[in-house]
Amino acid sequence: MSKKARDHKRGLRELEQYKRKLEILRNSGSFNVHETPVEKEARIKAAKDCPVTFAETYLQHYASSKCATFQEEAARRILRTKDIRIVLRWARAHAKSVWADVIIPLWLWFRGEPMYLVIVGSSHERAKTLLSDVQAEFEANPRLIHDCGDQQMSGSWQDGSFTTKGGFTGVALGMGQSVRGLRKRALRPTYIVLDDCETRQLCKNPKRLAEMVHWVETDVLGTMDGRVQRLVIANNRFAPDMIQTRLLERHRDWVCHEVKAFDPVTYLAAWPEKYGFDDTYWRDMERRNGSVALRAEYLHEPHGEGSIFTDDLFNWGKPPRVDHLVSIVGHWDVAYAGTTTADFNAVRVWGLDKENRYWLLGTFCKQSRMAAAIRWMIDFDKAMPDSAVVRWQYEAQFWNDELQRTIKEVSKAEGHELRIAQAERGKAAKYDRILTLHPYYQNGRIWFSERLKGDQDTQVALAQLKGIEPGYTTHDDAPDADECAISVLSREVLSSEWEDPKFGSRPRPTNVW
Repeated sequence: MSKKARDHKRGLRELEQYKRKLEILRNSGSFNVHETPVEKEARIKAAKDCPVTFAETYLQHYASSKCATFQEEAARRILRTKDIRIVLRWARAHAKSVWADVIIPLWLWFRGEPMYLVIVGSSHERAKTLLSDVQAEFEANPRLIHDCGDQQMSGSWQDGSFTTKGGFTGVALGMGQSVRGLRKRALRPTYIVLDDCETRQLCKNPKRLAEMVHWVETDVLGTMDGRVQRLVIANNRFAPDMIQTRLLERHRDWVCHEVKAFDPVTYLAAWPEKYGFDDTYWRDMERRNGSVALRAEYLHEPHGEGSIFTDDLFNWGKPPRVDHLVSIVGHWDVAYAGTTTADFNAVRVWGLDKENRYWLLGTFCKQSRMAAAIRWMIDFDKAMPDSAVVRWQYEAQFWNDELQRTIKEVSKAEGHELRIAQAERGKAAKYDRILTLHPYYQNGRIWFSERLKGDQDTQVALAQLKGIEPGYTTHDDAPDADECAISVLSREVLSSEWEDPKFGSRPRPTNVW
């Protein structure tokens, strides 16, 4: 099929989609024709005063659920600041596009602001599709037409570009496309939104990312002048390196309005009106999709590929029976707060076999309170046969009294004493200590129990390990626990290696760690 034929076919498909949008709008309802002028004026005033009221009054076809508090907060912040540069870093399926592309610009125009909207998409075709949502409102929304009048203007109503009688201009633009000519008489763009412009392919290309950051800073921002210059970037953070992350690093005064889909400790939704007021929905999502994917798309915690600890270094297999292992150590890297911004409570159980290989046997890795980690260790302890024992330890804290109190309370409640010792913190820098594990991975000394392949906490811990690289800013609680446990087990290896079968034992050097 020729390019001309493909373009024609795509055009027919887009036209059909637009017709369906118009049909939905025309059937979305109308106002009472017998209402009084006072009633009409009161309704309009209420919609001007509140973006949620405006959305629920004129855009009911988008309101499958009641609007969220964070959506109203973002709209009001954009209203207050006429020269704002803001990143709407909202989780997937939290109405970023609807609010950034449709509700907020329409509400600002409804309030009396002149609006020159530019929607930038990952491609020009994608941008035109997004812009058509706004254009269709003026063409077929009976409620908007009832209160604002017919807005269609002959000669200014085409695919990807339109102007209304009431001073609303909309233009579609593809990422990286030339912005020259974006002006209607004396009016230049007043509201530019970059909507889901970043793809996974783009984020894997540092050179292309740098080009797009430069394009935003020069071409895009350069098209705006005057007092009203709003730039909105609507995208979740699904990758470590993105256009939005680079722009926020370079411009400290830009606003990042971040919304995570749920609290990773309680699993309560940020948009309870849509996802429920209990923890059921997001716990089920984690079970179905996996923790790593869920955190990347819904909590803005992207999974790095790893430049030091890479997938090819990870060995999975069936470990020896626990009572056939030389020694088993469980190390708890303690976190106190149990909040969305706190460290993880990370417990890693490692065993040493007779071939001097280290086996990962169990993982707890959550942003939880201490009690949850203690209960997990007790359950692990109970499941151990009488012929094997785990040597539990935790890293010394300045609040050891509170920690010991919690251990005693949970042990009493569970009817099982957790015998756990305090381990001193290593004096070397954490990054350097974690890197001492890398030779073990390279030499095939570290193995993971195949039973843990589908374990969500293990996958979160591996994502933390892959994030260890120079200058990292990600969580490192699980890798830190690994190093502490394996360093204890390594002493067993060193002791056995100093046994000489021919000449008997010889003294162990004092400088061996």
